[in-house]
Amino acid sequence: FQVVIPRTVRESLRLRPGQKMQVIEYDGRIEFVPERDIAELRGFLKGINTEFEREEDRV
Repeated sequence: FQVVIPRTVRESLRLRPGQKMQVIEYDGRIEFVPERDIAELRGFLKGINTEFEREEDRV
């Protein structure tokens, strides 16, 4: 099948022609999840709090 995605959605999600999508059937609807190249994911967690309390080691 071919699906037409509105321009505003394509631009906001930065979709490219020919980009692969995962198609998921969920709760009676179809969801399209764009597959991203690993290089595109660089920096997407920037600013996330990585601090956590660690328990003392048990010896």
